[in-house]
Amino acid sequence: FYTDWAWTSFVVFSISQSTTLVVGAIYYMLFTGVPGTATYYATIMTIYTWVAKGAWFALGYPYDFIVTPVWIPSAMLLDLVYWATRRNKHAAIIIGGTLVGLSLPIFNMINLLLVEDPLEMAFKYPRPTLPPYMTPIEPQVGKFYNSPVALGSGAGAVLCVP
Repeated sequence: FYTDWAWTSFVVFSISQSTTLVVGAIYYMLFTGVPGTATYYATIMTIYTWVAKGAWFALGYPYDFIVTPVWIPSAMLLDLVYWATRRNKHAAIIIGGTLVGLSLPIFNMINLLLVEDPLEMAFKYPRPTLPPYMTPIEPQVGKFYNSPVALGSGAGAVLCVP
């Protein structure tokens, strides 16, 4: 589970979490005009993910199975940029968004490096197999290229144009 999806999920989650933080926090800051709103927003998201982590832990998964993202330091940078740009929303979005986009993956990578024994996690909790109705069917490309039915239907599709 962990080794299959670690890099992909790190990249995807870094992009989505950075975007979520910047868009949500800038939205709130522009409408409230209060610096510090990004940190407040990040604190709410952190508490929410700690609750989710606790739920997985209650289901019997190990403590490290769910890694809580580190939003608060990046949000503090965003608040600092918002305060420093004197409410210039374009500067706040560009500079603050860049800082969040650069800092959040670094904080999360440090967080992921602290996970205890990821290989044990991978073998103890393997990625679940899909149920039969969700198993992808391999495309049969080129298998029937010389069958009379395929040739007839292809010719019929070309010749029988209404």
